[in-house]
Amino acid sequence: MTTQEIADRLERIEQTLQQLITQKTIKEWYSTAEVAEILGKAEFTVREWCRLGRVYASKRDCGRGKSKEWIISHEELTRVQNEGLLAVR
Repeated sequence: MTTQEIADRLERIEQTLQQLITQKTIKEWYSTAEVAEILGKAEFTVREWCRLGRVYASKRDCGRGKSKEWIISHEELTRVQNEGLLAVR
């Protein structure tokens, strides 16, 4: 293997690693769709958890008039993964 081939291969490896890092970056807030994907649940289920108070979630403007969407913090996502859902209020 030549030096150039090794350099090219290392460049491809670095690009792949950068893509993986970008994909798995920890976010401060997650949408219900992102949480559903991470937990392997339906988005509707995660929205219901928010509505029923089974997870700590906040609402934010979503750009569609007066409607708002649920968002869940990274800390809460980690808590749900480790401890499970909160009891129904």
